[in-house]
Amino acid sequence: MNKQKDHAFRKDIYLLGIDEEGIRYWLEQATWDCDWYWGFGYVETYTSNKEPSIARDISSHQHIDSSFLGDKNDKKDEFCHNIFDSKLLKETTFTEQEGWELSELFQQYYLLRKTAEYYKYGEANIAGTTIPNDLRLDIYDDINKKRMPVIFNRIYEILTPKK
Repeated sequence: MNKQKDHAFRKDIYLLGIDEEGIRYWLEQATWDCDWYWGFGYVETYTSNKEPSIARDISSHQHIDSSFLGDKNDKKDEFCHNIFDSKLLKETTFTEQEGWELSELFQQYYLLRKTAEYYKYGEANIAGTTIPNDLRLDIYDDINKKRMPVIFNRIYEILTPKK
């Protein structure tokens, strides 16, 4: 399946693949949300699925980690290490090797997002402030300003059609 990039609802989107019914799944570009974290890993389907740029609405919204890679803690053993092997996608726009790299990059994103949140607030925000804080805004900034953009750009590079 050919790679495809489009634009919908003021965001660049990248085609991941199609399911058994021919529905196309599109990865949205990352956005800096609520002035403190990267929103990323959102996969959409659209009312005009072949041409999202003219769609009137989003048909479905999913998260790449839970819907396409699965949950590592899932007892049903539905987790897949390579997004290329996702049970949801019948056909993909990326090769098996690119799928391995994409899967690694998505996992890095989720790991770094949690790490950045920890260093911004100095805690996991479970027990309140009963545990000494480890506030490190320098690490938070490094993750969000340097490391995350590298991850996003590599993902876009993999999913963008070659000219």
